[in-house]
Amino acid sequence: MGQQRKLVEACRGWAAGPVPIRAARLPGGHVMSVQTVCLGWHWRPYQYTRTAADAGGGRVADFPGWLADLGRRALLDAYGDRAASEGYNPDTALINFYDEHARLGMHQDKDEKSSAPVVSLSIGDTCVFRFGNTADRNKPYTDIDLASGDLFVFGGPSRFAYHGVPKVYAGTGDPATGLAVGRLNITMRVTGLTDGA
Repeated sequence: MGQQRKLVEACRGWAAGPVPIRAARLPGGHVMSVQTVCLGWHWRPYQYTRTAADAGGGRVADFPGWLADLGRRALLDAYGDRAASEGYNPDTALINFYDEHARLGMHQDKDEKSSAPVVSLSIGDTCVFRFGNTADRNKPYTDIDLASGDLFVFGGPSRFAYHGVPKVYAGTGDPATGLAVGRLNITMRVTGLTDGA
């Protein structure tokens, strides 16, 4: 619980800036119900940049080494492969905040040039995480309840599986995390990008 609380405090700091948390606007004009702040690289549909043209133009906060260490530990726990976990060097994190009404439609995480695993950490309210197939948004998929403290790693053949969050169970989180309402999801990724790219 203590580590979750520290992560919540860190997320509050990142959400304040230099690039503040915001709801991204999709190319068709739809505004996402999930609010996002990024580390390392700024994500907006469907690209990464170092600065946030859609949120004030500031340079995104650095991706901290201690968060990369957490990602490597998660990978080791998931795969039991020390060499693979030691070689995992995430350089961006998308931190999503869900209130009780937020949803995330089925999508693939494919804006990265790397196929390295995605490490996803949940804090706060429990959600339904829908994990699907790599072909399309339709069945087959599996609905999994992700509670506070749960880690979900997807890599290998499942790296580009469609996934989404159709429901958040309001009021199910433990206030001891420092998050009285809502859900935080921290996803760590390897972009495969360089500043010249």
